[in-house]
Amino acid sequence: MRRCEKKRLRPLLLALLPALLLLALLGGAGRLGGCSPHELGVGTAPARRRLCRERLYPALRLAAPAPLNCSRIVRGDEAALRAALGSSRALKDGRAPLTPADYLNLTADCASYRARRRFVQVALSEEEAAFPLAFSMVIHDQLELFERLLRAVYAPQNLYCVHVDAKAPAAFLQAVRALAACFPNVFVASRLEHVVYASWSRLQADLNCMEDLLRRPEPWRYLLNTCGTDFPLKTNAEIVRALQLLRGRNNMESERPSAIKRERWRYQHEVSEGGTLVRTGVTKSPPPLGSANMFTGNAYIVVTRGFVRHVLESPEAQRLLAWAQDTYSPDEHVWATLQRLPGVPGALPPNDKYELSDMNSLARLVKWHYLEGDIQRGAPYPPCTGTHRHAICIYGLGDLPWILQQQHLLANKFDLSVDEQAVQCLEEHLRHEALFGPGS
Repeated sequence: MRRCEKKRLRPLLLALLPALLLLALLGGAGRLGGCSPHELGVGTAPARRRLCRERLYPALRLAAPAPLNCSRIVRGDEAALRAALGSSRALKDGRAPLTPADYLNLTADCASYRARRRFVQVALSEEEAAFPLAFSMVIHDQLELFERLLRAVYAPQNLYCVHVDAKAPAAFLQAVRALAACFPNVFVASRLEHVVYASWSRLQADLNCMEDLLRRPEPWRYLLNTCGTDFPLKTNAEIVRALQLLRGRNNMESERPSAIKRERWRYQHEVSEGGTLVRTGVTKSPPPLGSANMFTGNAYIVVTRGFVRHVLESPEAQRLLAWAQDTYSPDEHVWATLQRLPGVPGALPPNDKYELSDMNSLARLVKWHYLEGDIQRGAPYPPCTGTHRHAICIYGLGDLPWILQQQHLLANKFDLSVDEQAVQCLEEHLRHEALFGPGS
C-alpha cells in the first residue's frame, strides 16, 4: 500500500479500533460481563442497571486520547490543562476529520456503525422516556462535528430533523442521508433551503423541520434548534429536568430592541446576485403587530410543541412571518417577538419585568469578543481561549471549566479544526455523566 493511502486510511482506522469491545458484544452472545445493552436503561432494576453500566462502560466510553486528562480539565485543574495544551499540536497533526466517503463506508452496515460510533441506543431512565424531545438541526459543513453533536444529544425516544443547506456538496448530503437512515428517529428535512447568512432562509430551514416534526406521531414535548457548530453542555436527563421546571413555558432571549436593532426591519433587504443579503433603499411597512410589540433575541430557542403548532397555524403568527421575510436576520426578532405575545403557548408577558438576556436564558451560551474581559471588573464572561469568528468565540479547551458551570443547555461555537480537544473532553464528560449521574 502506498504511503499516501496509508495516511488516508489512518483516521478511519483510529475511529474504528476503540469500539472492538462493543462489536464483540453485539456480534457475539450479546452480553459482556454478564450484561446486555438493554440492561443499561428503562425496564432494569436500578441496582442491576448501575452494575451493567459499570461493566459495559469500557465499550461505551468516549475517551479522549492521552495525555488529555478530561476529568481534571473540566474541574479547572491548571496542570492538566497545561499538559494538554502542550500536546495539542501533535494531536491535531495526527488526525484528519472523517469525510463523506468515510461515513458512506461506515453506514453501509447500520448495526455495526451504531456500535462502532458508540451511540447509546436505549432510554437511560423512565423520566427521559416519558419526556421525548425534538431537535431541528441546521447544518452545511463539518460532517464529523455534526455526527458528534448528534451522538451527544441522541436518545431513542427523541426525534431529530436535519436540514442540510441546499448549497452543500452532493457527497455531503448523501452522507447525511446515509447516517440518518441508520436511525428510525433521525431524518433529513423534506424541503431544503439555500441558506444565506442573516436572511429569511435560515428561519425557513427551522420552519421546514418544525412542519416535518409535527407530522410525526411521536409525542415530543419541547423543540430545541441547533446548528452544526453547537455542542451540548448537559446530558439528555439534565435537559429534560431543566425543561420540566419550565412548566410549559418557552425559554429564549427576548428583550426590547435597541435603536440599532430596529434598523433591521426599517428597510427591505434582498439577496444579491453574489449570494449575500443587502439592504435596499425601500422603507418597510410597520410591523403588523405594532412597533411597541417587537422584541429581539437570537436564533436559538427552547419551545413547546404548542408554540410550534401556533407558529405554523395562527393567522397572527403567519402575518408576522410574512412581514419579516425581507428583514435582516429575522430569526433574531421573530422568535423573540412571538415569545412575548399574549395567547401564544408558553409565551411570557410583554412587561419589561419578563425580559430575558442570552446569559439568563437556557437556549445557548455564546461569548462575544467585544464583551469578554475580567468578570471581577464587570465583564459578563472571561476571554475566549480559542479564537473568534464573526466576533463569536470558538471555544478552546481552557473554556470548558467556565462554560460547564453555566445553566445553558448548549453552547456555540465549536470547530474541530480550531480545538478538537474541547469537543473530546465534552464528549467524555457528558457520556460519563449520562451513565453515572452528575458529579459521579
